[in-house]
Amino acid sequence: MQIILKEDVQNVGFKDDLVKVKNGYGRNFLIPQGKAILATESAKKVLNENLKQREFKEEKLIKEAKSFGKKLMKIEMKISSKVSSGDRLFGSITAQDIVDFFESKGESIDKKFISIPGRSIKRTGKYEASIRLHRDISIQFPFEIIAQA
Repeated sequence: MQIILKEDVQNVGFKDDLVKVKNGYGRNFLIPQGKAILATESAKKVLNENLKQREFKEEKLIKEAKSFGKKLMKIEMKISSKVSSGDRLFGSITAQDIVDFFESKGESIDKKFISIPGRSIKRTGKYEASIRLHRDISIQFPFEIIAQA
C-alpha cells in the first residue's frame, strides 16, 4: 500500500514522503491516526505541487538548521548524576535529561529528535547523542556524564 505521510513517523519516513507500508499498518494505524493519507493519483498531484512550492523555503530551513547545529556544538555538556560504587549511576540518563540541559542553556529541542546509544545511559563517561535538526541534517553531539559531588 502506498501512502503519503502527513507528519514524521519514526522508522517509516518524513512528512510528505511517498512510502510503501504493509496494508494493515497503513489501514489500521497510520490513516486512522491522521498520520497519512492514501496515495491516490489526485493526492500525488497535490503533493508534487506542494513540494515545488516548498523547495525554496527548504533552503532557508537547511541554513537555519546548520547555524543552529554550530551553535549547539559550542555548548559543552556535562551532566552530573548520583553514582554508586564504581561508575554505575543510580538512575539513568535519557534524552529527556539532554533536553532539560539544553533548556537550562536557553535552547529548545524536541525529545523525539534526540537518540542516545541504547536509549539510556547507566555509567559515567563520554558519549555521543545524535540530534536531528532537519530531515537532511543531524549532528553527533558529544557529552559527558560525571559523578555528582
